[in-house]
Amino acid sequence: MQRLLTPAKRILQVKRVVQELPVTPARLLPAAHPRFSTIPAVPLARTDTWPKDVGILALEVYFPAQYVDQTDLEKYDNVKAGKYTVGLGQTHMGFCSVKEDINSLCLTVLQKLMDRTKTPWDAVGRLEVGTETIIDKSKSVKTVLMELFQDSGNTDIEGIDTVNACYGGTASLFNAANWMESSSWDGRYAVVVCGDIAVYSSGNARPTGGAGAVAMLVGPKAPLVLERGLRGTHMENVYDFYKPDGSSEYPLVDGKLSTLCYIRALDQCYKVYRQKIQNQWKQAGIDRTFTLDDLQFMLFHTPFCKLSQKSLARLVFNDFLSASSDTQRSRYKELEAFKDLKLEDTYSNEDLSKALLKASLDTFNKKSKASLYLSTHNGNSYTSSLYGCLASLLSQHSAQDLAGSRIGAFSYGSGLAASFFSFRVSQDASPGSPLDKLVSSLSDLPARLASRRRVSAEEYTEVMEQREHFYHKVNFSPPGDTSSLFPGTWYLERVDELYRRKYARCPL
Repeated sequence: MQRLLTPAKRILQVKRVVQELPVTPARLLPAAHPRFSTIPAVPLARTDTWPKDVGILALEVYFPAQYVDQTDLEKYDNVKAGKYTVGLGQTHMGFCSVKEDINSLCLTVLQKLMDRTKTPWDAVGRLEVGTETIIDKSKSVKTVLMELFQDSGNTDIEGIDTVNACYGGTASLFNAANWMESSSWDGRYAVVVCGDIAVYSSGNARPTGGAGAVAMLVGPKAPLVLERGLRGTHMENVYDFYKPDGSSEYPLVDGKLSTLCYIRALDQCYKVYRQKIQNQWKQAGIDRTFTLDDLQFMLFHTPFCKLSQKSLARLVFNDFLSASSDTQRSRYKELEAFKDLKLEDTYSNEDLSKALLKASLDTFNKKSKASLYLSTHNGNSYTSSLYGCLASLLSQHSAQDLAGSRIGAFSYGSGLAASFFSFRVSQDASPGSPLDKLVSSLSDLPARLASRRRVSAEEYTEVMEQREHFYHKVNFSPPGDTSSLFPGTWYLERVDELYRRKYARCPL
């Protein structure tokens, strides 16, 4: 077993002790995929030119080994059948026991990324963490992750935690790309880790929870390229979702306001993104309007799946309003009755919402539905939600299907901060290409989700009560059996009397 310790004279120390723990066969993961490497084994040579095609080289996903079925929660909460499964579009919700916290989630997903890609630990020059799950108001998650780099001797790693609700993962990705395209870049790779434990007090919001983490290796010559200069951002001051009470994990949420802010921010970000890409086109001699037709796939930050479907519909409405009268009549017949409406007058129009969902259904099925696989089966993971959608898309399509496509992405964090941006997928989908390896590495996502343990709504509620009881407690070892965790999972072993946390790792 591998441990992260916190003695008084030293913050952390890694010990590796060989130990076998009993693991129930039914909970074992499917056979591991062959290791692969999408990157050279040594840091890249620094040049005086812009690094080419900066983006995501590899991506790893982690989610808890147990879940609760939303139909069980509907019965337990004594609500109408379909309220969570149909109304929210959710089927399962992953959750963490007291044995897992944000540090352990990020330790696990980073370890998995580095092991799977065989990336040398000293080849990383920047490590960014995006999270809103705060267990210490001073010490960052990134400093805990630095323990994994200790054996390599690599302490020259820039970056730190970024916090703003669910937007921190995107801000971290932007920071990593900006570093790589700046004079500060030293030729090494960047890693972005984003993750959260989304929990709510009992009530209507609790079924929109979840937990998980994503780690991304960022570098040049990537199969998923961040399109340069194409970000539409909107920020403003609102109180739709926030966490002012440090004594509780739970947020204060105004659900209706948060949904309104999300859709309003989507409108603004899409408008700015379209202006920027159309300006680029004009410089290249192309004079036309950008529409959803120019995006082969569309990803959304997904608090619950129904919101993503409504968001895709909203983009269709934006395209409709900007289309010519002839195009409105020929292509958007179902929406003609709404052509004289202004965006700001449409946010509570139920007739429009229904018409949009119907008119956009085919587009949603083609461009966005596949990206909701993880969200449907695991729930919301805040900062990593959008990138879980990216992983889902890659797991549900072949490299040939994805090659050469443009993937739109909308990121939202309450408070609020939001951006609309895009990836360009490599044209090379040949066997052994970086794109082929990236897609292959995520093909086991459905099998991994299927290998989790289903627990009752009663047991889930007991775990939530345990989390409440131990939140900010000291001098304890979390209850629970580590054999229920996935092999290779880092977990919280103890919190001492000075709040210092000790972690250990399950055997592979």
